[in-house]
Amino acid sequence: MLFTRPSASVRALRLPAAIDPLHRVHVPCDLRPLLTHGAGEVDAASVGMSADGVERIWRSAVRLYRHGVYPALAVCIRRNGRVVLDRSIGWSRGGGPGDAQDAARVLATPRTPFCIFSASKAITATVVHLLAEQGRLDLDDRVAAYLPEFARPQFDEITIDHVLSHRAGVPFIPRDLMDLDRLGDREFLLDALSGMRLRNRPGSSLSYHAVSGGFILGEVVQAVTGKYIRTVLDEQILAPLAFRWTNYGAAPVEHELIAHDYATGPRPLPPLSTAMVRALGLPVPKLALISRDPRFLNALVPAANVVSTANELSRFMDLLRAGGTLDGVPILTARTIRRALVERSYHEFDRTLGVPLRHASGFMLGARTLGLYGPDTDEAFGHLGFTNVMAWADPRRELAVAIMTNGKPVLGPHLPALWALTRRIGLEAPKVADPELFGS
Repeated sequence: MLFTRPSASVRALRLPAAIDPLHRVHVPCDLRPLLTHGAGEVDAASVGMSADGVERIWRSAVRLYRHGVYPALAVCIRRNGRVVLDRSIGWSRGGGPGDAQDAARVLATPRTPFCIFSASKAITATVVHLLAEQGRLDLDDRVAAYLPEFARPQFDEITIDHVLSHRAGVPFIPRDLMDLDRLGDREFLLDALSGMRLRNRPGSSLSYHAVSGGFILGEVVQAVTGKYIRTVLDEQILAPLAFRWTNYGAAPVEHELIAHDYATGPRPLPPLSTAMVRALGLPVPKLALISRDPRFLNALVPAANVVSTANELSRFMDLLRAGGTLDGVPILTARTIRRALVERSYHEFDRTLGVPLRHASGFMLGARTLGLYGPDTDEAFGHLGFTNVMAWADPRRELAVAIMTNGKPVLGPHLPALWALTRRIGLEAPKVADPELFGS
């Protein structure tokens, strides 16, 4: 079997002893002490929205929070580059299922960083597209041209674009790849990647690469530049734009600032739970705990361990919405962004997730009727993160949005409220008649 028991270091992540059977968060009737506003919200009317509309969005977010599946929820929305909503509610630490009643609680604020899990893929994809713009690689290049481990039958057909668009045929990670004690061991990582099993011919079908694709792309970036992908990201994107967070992991002295994640909601059962373990390498309860482990935060996991605030993540998406130039600083060209958003899968059935999705090269696309980012969002793009982290840009509405949570429900009665929040955001931000898509 490709997947067996987790490694000893992963098994050592013990779950809390006393957990509500429904894995809910205690939500007080009076939420005012748990609310925090950011300092930079502008007059909504100045960007074609209304103050009442922004408040309706926030009330929708509060209704979602009342479902009790998130200890903390943070939302930041930019319209035409200006922040119209930047707020948080709840506890970043100490308020989750299994925490003792007398546990020290830390209030979440708009400055609280969260691990964004799979939304990291949008960050990684941006780095790869930037290198392609610079002529340092081509998306149609075969991975084997950079990684000798892929120079074997069928594997040598995998291209960089196959990995970006989840069509490489290697969606499931090898046994023990998420061994926390060895995440920083590059030789171990390359050996594990060489042991992956091809599930289908490269390019033939869509199958979400939850973790594996990030490691492959990270190694390609290092082969091309001679630098870790976190260094390339910092030097070419984050530092020029003065980002405080939004890189892979965090320095040890910053770990205590990061929100703790909690497994919440009904536990998934087979076959869903089995499929998740095969793709993610861990069961959901331990996957939630892994994000607070220093070994994970010190490591480089390009598909899963970017740490950011809602404000910074929405700002990153605004960089892409605005055509690659932000605050007068050019990072990449509008042409590169347009190429990154060419549709690779049109509502194709995803063999890993079991749902039909639209994918581009590294980004999840919205849809006209039933989309990830609400209805009538067929030109929106972004990414989801385990489980209800969301980041997207909607050029037609001049929006850049980030929703951060530290509760990790897979399924549950909160989902209609989450959908209602994304729908409300779209309703309150009307489409612009003739937006200049992705810059000039």
